[in-house]
Amino acid sequence: MRALYVLKRACIQQIAFTCTARWRWTQSRSFSNTIPEKHAPNNTMFKHLTSKIKATGPISVAEYMREVLTNPVLGYYVKNDMLGADGDFITSPEISQIFGELLGIWCVSEWMAAGKPKEFQFVEFGPGRGSLASDILRVFSQLQVVLGGATVSIHLVEVSPRLSELQARSLTGDRNQVFASENAPAYRQGTTSTGLPISWYRSLDDVPKGFSIYLAHEFFDALPIHKFQKTERGWREMMVDIDPEDAARLRFVLVPAPTLASSTLIQAGESRDHVEVCPEGAVVIQKLSTRIVEDGGAALMADYGHDGTGTDTFRGFRGHKPHDVLSAPGTADLTADVDFGYLRRTAGDQVACFGPIAQRTFLQNMGIDTRLQVLLRNCRDASTRAQLIRGFDMLTNPVKMGDRFKFFALLNHNRLAPPPPLEKGKLTPLHLGEKGKKMALAPLPVAGFSELKF
Repeated sequence: MRALYVLKRACIQQIAFTCTARWRWTQSRSFSNTIPEKHAPNNTMFKHLTSKIKATGPISVAEYMREVLTNPVLGYYVKNDMLGADGDFITSPEISQIFGELLGIWCVSEWMAAGKPKEFQFVEFGPGRGSLASDILRVFSQLQVVLGGATVSIHLVEVSPRLSELQARSLTGDRNQVFASENAPAYRQGTTSTGLPISWYRSLDDVPKGFSIYLAHEFFDALPIHKFQKTERGWREMMVDIDPEDAARLRFVLVPAPTLASSTLIQAGESRDHVEVCPEGAVVIQKLSTRIVEDGGAALMADYGHDGTGTDTFRGFRGHKPHDVLSAPGTADLTADVDFGYLRRTAGDQVACFGPIAQRTFLQNMGIDTRLQVLLRNCRDASTRAQLIRGFDMLTNPVKMGDRFKFFALLNHNRLAPPPPLEKGKLTPLHLGEKGKKMALAPLPVAGFSELKF
C-alpha cells in the first residue's frame, strides 16, 4: 500500500506544470444562439433514413443512432469535429489537464499492482481530439523511472477518420502514416512525441492481445440503445417512423407486437416503466472481461449514467445546447445515460467490478485537491489560475459534473487475491504488522475507489 501512496504523492507533486491553449477558449468565446453553417439540416441523412423506413418499416432507436452517428459516409462522428468551443459538446480532458493526469496515475498504479508486467499496452476507446491521451502520455513520460524497463505502447480505437487525423496531429505531429489496406489490423501507425509506438484501430478485435489498461471516457453513452415501454400488453419497443401528418419530420412510435429485442433484452422482474438497453455496450464489456481474464490488465470507464435506475435519458446536443433527437439527423450528437448495473450483470463473475461511484469521489480519492494546489502554486498568470479553479469546480461540483458522471472499473480477480499461504521452503512477500509480527502482504487498494490519505 505504501508503494501506491508514494506513487500518488510523487505524481501529484512532481508532474510538471503545463498550461495549454485549451485552457483559454472559455475566456474569449461565448455561445451563440444561432446555428453555425456546419449545422445546416443534413437532408442527405434524412433522405437516407426515410428511404430505409419506407422500404422496411419503422426502425429501432438503436438502428437510428447507429446510422446517424457512425454511418460510414454520412455519420455525425465520421464527418464532424464535434468537440470543443466550436463543436457540440466539451469533455473533461478539455476542461482541465488534471483530469487526464489523475487517470494516467491510475493506469500506472494498476500496472504496478499487477506486478509490473514487461508489456504495458494503453488502450483508449473514442479518444476525441487526443487531449486525454496527451495528458496521460505526459504522465508516462515523467514516470519513466517508475515504468522501468516496461515496453509501453499506445492503442486507440477510433471509427472516425476525421478525429483520428486530429489525434495523430496532436500526439505524433507528422510522425504517422495511414495504411490503405482494409485487411491490416491498424489503419494508422506512428510514434508519439514522447517516443512511444502508437496505432489506430476500428475495433477492439483488432487491438493486439496482451496486458492492457483500457480506458473508455464518454464512449459507452454514444453506443446505440433500444428503448422499451411497459404497456398493459407487456413490454413494447419504441421505434422511429415518418410522421404521417408531416413527411418532413420523424416521430417515435410504439410497436403493437413484441419484437425480438423486447422479448430478449428486458431483465426479469424489471420494475421500471421505461427502459433503455445497450446490447453493443454489453458486447464490449464481454470482450474486455475475456481479455482481462486471459491477458491481465484492467478497464476504467467514465461516463454519465446510473446504476439501473434511469428511464428516458436519450437526448441530443448541438452547439452546446439540448437538441431534439429526431430533428435534422446527422447534425447533432446523440447520447443516453449508461446503465452501469446492466454492464455489471453482463460482466458476471469473470472479473471484479468496482463502482459506479461519483466522479467527484473518484477524483478526490485520486488527490485532485492536492494537485490543484500544486498547479496554483506554480502558476503566475491570474487568468490561468482562475481557469484552473473553474475547471476544478466543473469537474467536482455535485450540481455540475461531480455527481452526474460516474466511474466504473473491471479488474482481474488475481489482482485482488492475497498471496498464497507460506509453504515450507518457499518465500512469500511479507511485511511487519502490529507488534512486529510477520504478515503476508495484502493486495493494493484500487486507486480512486478507495480513499488514500497522505
